[in-house]
Amino acid sequence: MVAVMFMSVALIAMLCVLAYTLAVYALPFMLGLTAAHFAYQTGSGFIGAGLVGLVAGGAAFGVLALLFDTLRSPTLRLIVALVFATPAAVAGYALVHGVTKESVPSEIWRQIFCIISGGFVGVSAVMRLAIPAATLHLTRTR
Repeated sequence: MVAVMFMSVALIAMLCVLAYTLAVYALPFMLGLTAAHFAYQTGSGFIGAGLVGLVAGGAAFGVLALLFDTLRSPTLRLIVALVFATPAAVAGYALVHGVTKESVPSEIWRQIFCIISGGFVGVSAVMRLAIPAATLHLTRTR
């Protein structure tokens, strides 16, 4: 019985990490999911649609990271960061709102938690977008 309790806690922790990761990469994930759905509807099959979705999601993140790295104008970099972080912040807000809907009785505190978590996920998304650029600069300088 104790082993089952530990396994359920571990599973809940893994699901929280997965939900957080999907919230951070909300835009590439949704673009990949949309491309996979389109490919499946046009007859590519399940495996082909999965590959198309994986490539589309990776390409979306790669293009955004490349734009964020190569653009020198702070305004354009801010626009790219907002395009990447806004869906992530909305997904983080919705994730915490769904989790706390039954457990937090006060609507005000639920909104406070949701707004804080949405901001946290949005900032985390911008940091994830900037990490490939920082590692690229480190490898260039060596």
